[in-house]
Amino acid sequence: MIIELDNLCFSYESGKPVLNHLKFSLPKGEKLGLIGYNGSGKTTLLHIIMGLLKPSSGSIRVLGKPVLSKKNFVDVRRTIGFLFQNADDQLFSPTVLEDVAFGPLNLGKTPKEARAMALETLEMLNLRGFENRVTHRLSGGEKKLVSLATVLVMQPKALLLDEPTTGLDEEARGTIASILNRLAIGYVIVSHEYDFLAETTRRICSMNAGQIHYDGGADALHVHFHKHHLKKHPHRF
Repeated sequence: MIIELDNLCFSYESGKPVLNHLKFSLPKGEKLGLIGYNGSGKTTLLHIIMGLLKPSSGSIRVLGKPVLSKKNFVDVRRTIGFLFQNADDQLFSPTVLEDVAFGPLNLGKTPKEARAMALETLEMLNLRGFENRVTHRLSGGEKKLVSLATVLVMQPKALLLDEPTTGLDEEARGTIASILNRLAIGYVIVSHEYDFLAETTRRICSMNAGQIHYDGGADALHVHFHKHHLKKHPHRF
């Protein structure tokens, strides 16, 4: 298992439970979609895994090891890549190359090594030639791809992606789907866009009232929602 969560509980200051004795696991190589209505705890769950929020109770294990301290979460962030919903939260350097090379430099790579890793990752994402582009002038789709590059350059063992296609056009969504499908590592995608999840995941978990209420194949859930003729479009829930 890459990630194992057991009996996680979490509440914000309002006191209302967001996660309620939640159990969740991500096996190595698993490509999983996480769905649920707004406020069901999806993003909160990702933030807890990355140590951005602290649960009130429960346990977290990554690669079989308990995660108990800030130091443990430093190791988690080297193992699991996290793509924020808003690319502007991920990109902060003046140029694309500086942003992508920052992670390797932070791990102790030499400037030459970090540059080589960054260029290789940009090449993999068909972003060669973007090295000197000014980050804040990129389009929304370009920012999302560069954000993904800053994560993949770290060579993670799994990814957590929070709404990776929000606000993107069809071409950008297709590009991201193609990249994800080529990856050998597993990931969790939080999304309201079921068409995108159908392209990129094999397993779906649905959250409601702070727990996982459905855990099964993406195809089965797709059929289920069409069968019941939801009032909302069945691909957006």
